[in-house]
Amino acid sequence: MQTLHKDNHRLLKFMRKYNHLFFDLDHTLWDFDTNSKLTLVDIFKEFDLSTKISGPFDDFYTQYLHHNKILWERYQNGFISADELKWRRMWRTLLDFKIGDEVLAKSLSQRFLEILPTKENLFPHTIEILNYLTEKKYAIHLITNGFEKTQWSKLRNSKMEHFFEHVITSEGSNSMKPEKEIFDYALQKANASVSESIMIGDNLEADIKGAKDAGLDTVFVNHINASTNIEPTYIISHLNELENIF
Repeated sequence: MQTLHKDNHRLLKFMRKYNHLFFDLDHTLWDFDTNSKLTLVDIFKEFDLSTKISGPFDDFYTQYLHHNKILWERYQNGFISADELKWRRMWRTLLDFKIGDEVLAKSLSQRFLEILPTKENLFPHTIEILNYLTEKKYAIHLITNGFEKTQWSKLRNSKMEHFFEHVITSEGSNSMKPEKEIFDYALQKANASVSESIMIGDNLEADIKGAKDAGLDTVFVNHINASTNIEPTYIISHLNELENIF
């Protein structure tokens, strides 16, 4: 009985279905929308943009979201580089207000990327569920399409860095969700098999379809109650519901 107690962790890992949990970061754990908006408020004030554009912050924010979405899709599809994405979303937003200032666009982009990862807003129950999974001795990892330096800064500033054994970024793996290669790379880095691994994320295309195509089970974190024709292994609305799975 003493030996069984001593080896309880090893026995548990053998008996349970999953041992390696791969999380997405932005929009799943780290509240990207809230943190991004707060960052844009900061740079709107810092650069005194209210005196340069013909409209309030909300107009600027709406146009930024529009261009950011389009350019992220172009970046994910390989049509533009990461550097182009970073400054062109600001450039296009300024153009909507008849400001053709490339230097200003690049300055805004630089400050945005400096300030953004210092924000600390997480989705409810993030730290609690990560503590719970850590106590249950799961190996926890991240697979993110974000930029290497920025994502690590987010983890450090939001006090999440210590939870993750491996952090796989699109820059570090030279691939991007939903490509199969980034999931293969993550499994190799974690020394994990497909059968004992599961992907947890909010993006139906990048996280859920991508992971399914790579052979992984999935948890769709449906914060916004989105409809889907993709069938994840599990669907949750709040992170604390992971306790019902693991």
